[in-house]
Amino acid sequence: MELPKRGLDRETLRATMCERKAQDADWHAARTFSLVYPANDEVDAILADANEMYLYENALNPLRFPSLRQMEVEVVSITKGLLHGPEEADGCMTSGGTESIIMAVKAARERARAERGVTEPTLVAPVSAHPAFGKAAHYLGLEHIQVPLGDDYRADVAAAARLLDERTALLVGSAPNYPFGTADPIPELAALAADRGISFHTDACLGGFMLPFYERLGEPVPPFDFRVPGVTTISADVHKYGYATKGASVVLHRDGDHLKSYQRFLYDRWPGGLYLSFAMAGARPAAPIAAAWAILNYLGEEGYVELAGQVRDAVRAFRGGIEAIPELEVVGDPVMSVFAFRAGEGSGVDTFAVGDAMDDKGWCLDRQHGPDALHLMLSPKHLTVADAFLADLRDAVAHHGPSRGKEARYS
Repeated sequence: MELPKRGLDRETLRATMCERKAQDADWHAARTFSLVYPANDEVDAILADANEMYLYENALNPLRFPSLRQMEVEVVSITKGLLHGPEEADGCMTSGGTESIIMAVKAARERARAERGVTEPTLVAPVSAHPAFGKAAHYLGLEHIQVPLGDDYRADVAAAARLLDERTALLVGSAPNYPFGTADPIPELAALAADRGISFHTDACLGGFMLPFYERLGEPVPPFDFRVPGVTTISADVHKYGYATKGASVVLHRDGDHLKSYQRFLYDRWPGGLYLSFAMAGARPAAPIAAAWAILNYLGEEGYVELAGQVRDAVRAFRGGIEAIPELEVVGDPVMSVFAFRAGEGSGVDTFAVGDAMDDKGWCLDRQHGPDALHLMLSPKHLTVADAFLADLRDAVAHHGPSRGKEARYS
């Protein structure tokens, strides 16, 4: 395509965009299970207002847009409180979990270099950890070493201990991980790191804005946040279960001085004056910051607890319905609203054939392997479609055919 000589009129543009958008996944009807996290129409309206108000501003310069700086500070402070950060903890907002993770890895690399003289650093993370850790290692020049999982689909602590050495800059655990929704043994892993002066990162991009409210509902929540000794950084995505629009995430440091010493970038060797940033981006969209601030203040603790209750009810309905189908089983013991399920051994059912059949019925299920499984991530709206989903799933299992060979799909 080339730039048109004469621009299209507004009506034509909108019609063309609507035609193309009709091909996208129907997340409004709760037919998708990742990528978008719908809460309710009221939340959508608040997000639309915030995005419209801050559509054009640039968060690069807080002196010109102090309202954005104030909102970012308050979002970070709220997140710090939810994750039990000490008074001296500090952090910043980023564009998403990947950027938060990259910045945590960068800070750990710089800390290892400054405090322990590490020049050829390694990053040790479970096999189930998000690919952002592999990306960070690739971008930042760390060797990426993977920790195998135990039979419970959690990081093997003994194996992790064997993989740590004088080169290790960062050890990682997930709360929970994306593939199986299981939480790694954070206290044991963090203790391994602390004993050796190694940074430890809890990836709570998924759980950071769900597990605190699960805990308030009285649900069992494994220890994962700054209450665990040895946890030095945590990532938590506001645009997941914080229900903000993309992209809004927070990375927190137990020691706020590490944010300034090891994460912050300062540059003055050019004619344009002092340049300072805490994350990868230079120019930063203002709308995600405003949306994150708006939705946190609109929902408040009571609103988040209510939404967490709806998610919990959806999990009970989906998981209970899946486990009631004899041929199917849930993988591991997921701790909240993300999990995978598969055909049990000896069931005669092809897991991916079931996924193909569900696709044909309009459900967008992700595929994954190790083991072959279908993946779900539930939001409040999914409670309204649980019965329909389970009826279609029972039918798909009963009439499974040979898989049409669809490749694994990841989010």
